[in-house]
Amino acid sequence: MSSPCCALTERPLTADEAGRLAGVLKALADPTRLRLLSHVAAQGCEAVCVCHLVDDLGISQPTVSHHMKKLVDAGLVTREQRGRWAHYSLVPAVFAELAVLLDLG
Repeated sequence: MSSPCCALTERPLTADEAGRLAGVLKALADPTRLRLLSHVAAQGCEAVCVCHLVDDLGISQPTVSHHMKKLVDAGLVTREQRGRWAHYSLVPAVFAELAVLLDLG
């Protein structure tokens, strides 16, 4: 039996779980996406308009849209269309799962 500080998870990951989590981690492995995600996370439970991401971070709208699509595809955020603007919110369950995976004691 391994000690708790050496275990990443309670049990080995299935191939599907490993593939999905690798996609999430890959989406996080980009400085622009991390900045965007941290900005959305700083708003708590409130949805963030793409227009604020563009203005607040000084990143062009096409670049924001590209990176936010990657975060949506990875399941880290959800996208809701409100009129002509997209609004993004965090998916807390994914972050809870990552916290368990990355809690190395």
